[in-house]
Amino acid sequence: MKASLRESLDGLAKRLNTGRYPYIVSGSLLFLGTLFVYLSPRSIPAFLVFVAAVSMVYFLKMHKIVKLSLAVFIAIILVPILGARNIFYLEVIFQIAVFSALALGLNIVVGFSGILNLGYVAFYAVGAYLWGFFGSQQAFLLHEIPGTAPQGTPFLLAPDWFYLFIFLGIIVAAIMGLLLGLPVLRVRGDYLAIVTLGFGEVVRQLANNLDKPLNLTNGPQGITPIQRPSLPKEVVDVFNAIVGPLVGNKVNINQFYNILFYLIALVVVIAAIVITYRLDDSRIGRAWTAIREDELAATAMGIPANKMKLAAFAVGASFAGAMGVLFAASRTFVSPDSFNFMQSIGVLTMVILGGIGSIPGVIIGAAVVIILNLQVLQSFSLFLSQLRQSEAVIPLINFHWKDLSTQLDPAKYQRLLFGIILVLMMIYRPAGLIPAARRTRELKGSEAESCNYIPEKGSEIPPGTANDSPKVPGEAPKGSGEAPKDEAAPDKEKNNG
Repeated sequence: MKASLRESLDGLAKRLNTGRYPYIVSGSLLFLGTLFVYLSPRSIPAFLVFVAAVSMVYFLKMHKIVKLSLAVFIAIILVPILGARNIFYLEVIFQIAVFSALALGLNIVVGFSGILNLGYVAFYAVGAYLWGFFGSQQAFLLHEIPGTAPQGTPFLLAPDWFYLFIFLGIIVAAIMGLLLGLPVLRVRGDYLAIVTLGFGEVVRQLANNLDKPLNLTNGPQGITPIQRPSLPKEVVDVFNAIVGPLVGNKVNINQFYNILFYLIALVVVIAAIVITYRLDDSRIGRAWTAIREDELAATAMGIPANKMKLAAFAVGASFAGAMGVLFAASRTFVSPDSFNFMQSIGVLTMVILGGIGSIPGVIIGAAVVIILNLQVLQSFSLFLSQLRQSEAVIPLINFHWKDLSTQLDPAKYQRLLFGIILVLMMIYRPAGLIPAARRTRELKGSEAESCNYIPEKGSEIPPGTANDSPKVPGEAPKGSGEAPKDEAAPDKEKNNG
């Protein structure tokens, strides 16, 4: 049953990837998904159909120019229009872009070089607090009580310094990655994970307690307000004049900021993808792979393992630093609670779910986790909340929805759901949703080796193997080194005698 189902699915996939079928299927799904989302802005099934249509652009075999054109059309035109019609959809896509960049950075450390980092969110916090301090009034509140700000306190820098701080966030986070890498070079395995975990907690506790003697971080209350980059009103007016009739309503400046931050996040993600692909195919990427497989053998072959590890930490941290700056500006608020240990585990979950070492896999993993968390579970919880406020009754058991406990809200069990998903992935698909190319070759090689079993000298040959062949009269056993024995030789000797 399972084999027949797999064969039918493989046949369907092969048929969809032949001739004009990929173009017809991709265009049809994209049209239906866009139509459903446009007509039902708050529908979860409509959004899932749209996401599936977007993913088909990647999975179906089409010409590269067609794929690139569709991707640009979706990212630059479709998503802003649909996001302007429903800002919540744009928020979900923005979160997918942010955590895709974080997952790509962690994938360099965990997937490429094999270093388990449990404190990766610390680099995210460094970028956020960097712009949070310089892009707010905090520099003039160093001697003030946390939570109090005199009226009329100016901002330290102009809002447009934000664009420069994206690059500064990359540099500062990379330096922090180097500082983390220095003590990590002395340990391996579980001890290495403990060091990175400690580093993440140290950064969070510093942000939590650096409100005295100088009020640098405003303590647990966080820093607010944080400036956003300036946005001319003329840009919003031009957008409304062009897209307003399609959207159905005019977009104000606050709503247009969501579109702006989405576009900036998209640029950062594209840059991260290009850099990651180039590094994976370079000498540095092959050195990381060698260190991941066997650090001792890699060092013996002349690879500077310590320098390569430091490079992995620095490059992986830089992506998180850039997204931290973007996060602070988009939320206009940062606090230590946004960078706890579970955030690091969440990013690691995205990497494992998508496929360790796989660049498209970690992006798919980030999308799956964010959609489950923000879209499916949250919407289902809101639906149950609406049922509690009504007088609805389940007819068969005469149960009032208002008596349903709030402890059964799906949003409270997201960690449990992700844990179940990870357990099932480790059992049935340990390489992830989209395994890395190297991992796929390794799995195929291990399967081929298990089929071509060669016993050691002196061991018994298991039945059913290639060496378990029927004996042929007059033929010596394979591998015995003896010449074939002629059974008619004794008869000849007797006749000669």
